[in-house]
Amino acid sequence: MKQSGQRYTIKRKEIVGAIAQFSQPVGIAELLSAVDDLPQSSLYRNLTVLQEAGVVTRVMSSQDGGLYELAEHLTGHHHHLVCSTCGTVRDVVVPDALERDLDSALTKLAKREGFALDHHRLDLIGRCTSCQ
Repeated sequence: MKQSGQRYTIKRKEIVGAIAQFSQPVGIAELLSAVDDLPQSSLYRNLTVLQEAGVVTRVMSSQDGGLYELAEHLTGHHHHLVCSTCGTVRDVVVPDALERDLDSALTKLAKREGFALDHHRLDLIGRCTSCQ
């Protein structure tokens, strides 16, 4: 937080703690329930600061406002399974050998397009077992 010129306030600590308690990306409604005395506008403002500081990542979903999780440098590299019907997002870790193959293929694709790849995020879109 200091590197981005921001303070790690009590409310920001509570938000980060709440996100850490969930085993998957979490929505605004769940965060509002988990953090006491925090108006929705303050939650959004603090999430923006936490994103800019590299502590939190926003995961796209069909839910309004998206979902939030701790940044990968805090939790480890993973991908997402996103249900196109109900909007549920679940984390999934790819086996190391497949991750290396994926990295290699994406690096080649990026190079072919004149793009310098720093890292990748992969979301698999489909239907969860409840929506099949």
